[in-house]
Amino acid sequence: MAASDQIRQMVNFILQEAHEKANEIRVKTEHDFNLEKQTLVHEAKLRIQDEFTKKEKDNEVKERIARSTEIGECRVKKMQIRDELLTSLLKDATTKCAVVARGSNYPQLLQKLIVQGLIKIEENTCVVFCRSEDKATVQKVLPAAVAEYVEIIKRESSVTLKPTVTLNEISEKDLPEKSCGGVLLTALNGKLVCDNTMASRLELVYEELLPSIRAILFPEA
Repeated sequence: MAASDQIRQMVNFILQEAHEKANEIRVKTEHDFNLEKQTLVHEAKLRIQDEFTKKEKDNEVKERIARSTEIGECRVKKMQIRDELLTSLLKDATTKCAVVARGSNYPQLLQKLIVQGLIKIEENTCVVFCRSEDKATVQKVLPAAVAEYVEIIKRESSVTLKPTVTLNEISEKDLPEKSCGGVLLTALNGKLVCDNTMASRLELVYEELLPSIRAILFPEA
């Protein structure tokens, strides 16, 4: 009987030890599980936060690029509108030059342009080119222009010149209509050229006054 009690006590002891061991394993397993879960949740939160930050930065970059592109397009459009306005202004001025070429003072203007061209080109032998419709007028004022040129040189330097100034006789070389009138002088077989056409003078004046024109038309620029 005593032996049976001892065996039963041993069995109970082993069972109790087994339960305690199992409980320890369960507690440790739950602890490890919770710790692993917390680690995974923390890592997931960090990953989500990193992804959100990255997307936020990407969106900011995209917005900056879009804003920069829009500003660039606006600037280009603004420049195009300004260029169109300036081109229109030059076109209007060219039209008015054509009107001047039909005015009553045009012969005197042609004479002055020839004199100015002769002074600039500084050669005794010159050829004058003009539009075909201006040939008769140029031929008429040419002697007076040469005489005025000679008088100016004599007054300024006490030298009396005897220049040979002729009108171009080759119709194919007449100035085009886009020259808007005026004259073009050449010397030394075309090596020296003085463009005194209305279009050329308008372009020179336009380039010279362009900064002032821009300041008047676009004061905010």
